[in-house]
Amino acid sequence: MRRCGACGHWEPAGAPGCDRCARQVDEIVEEGWRAFLEREFGTSRPPDERLIAEMIADEPDKHPWRVVDAAYDRLTCPDCGGRLSRGPAGCAPCDLANGFRYSAIEIDRPAVPPGNEHALRVNVAVTRRPYGISESEVLLRRLSLPILLEGRLPTRAQAQATKALANGGATEAELAALIYREWVTPSVAATPG
Repeated sequence: MRRCGACGHWEPAGAPGCDRCARQVDEIVEEGWRAFLEREFGTSRPPDERLIAEMIADEPDKHPWRVVDAAYDRLTCPDCGGRLSRGPAGCAPCDLANGFRYSAIEIDRPAVPPGNEHALRVNVAVTRRPYGISESEVLLRRLSLPILLEGRLPTRAQAQATKALANGGATEAELAALIYREWVTPSVAATPG
């Protein structure tokens, strides 16, 4: 794990407020998109990328979650005009696409505990579309991203204790200290700036 030079958090825990960290979260999705295009079409820049995105959006349950999320990024919401699925809570097409994103396939990366990819997917989705989600939930999801990207997964007890602390009104610094102290090996753990 390394610190973001822009916000001081462990990368990419500063998202969505830190542009650099937000780009890194987007890159998690984009790397899956590029790999899919290379595998299926022999290039990461096919001329009909939007058509491919539309086809994927029509059957999200047949594709990996990173590919589905990237496909939505290439489509425009007819109501809010933003990227499909990323618009504000209450935007019907974005809400619908946001729900369908969870029907996509999750495949754990090699050498990570089972469930890491699911946790990563949920935390990426919440960080990229925080609308209608409590501030404490968004905070927990974004602070967890560096740990999940490292291939770790909190135990149920660790996750519940952290959530209870957040619900009890803990500050960002207190939550970060707990996450990085309890979820990470002591040699890496330190309170973010």
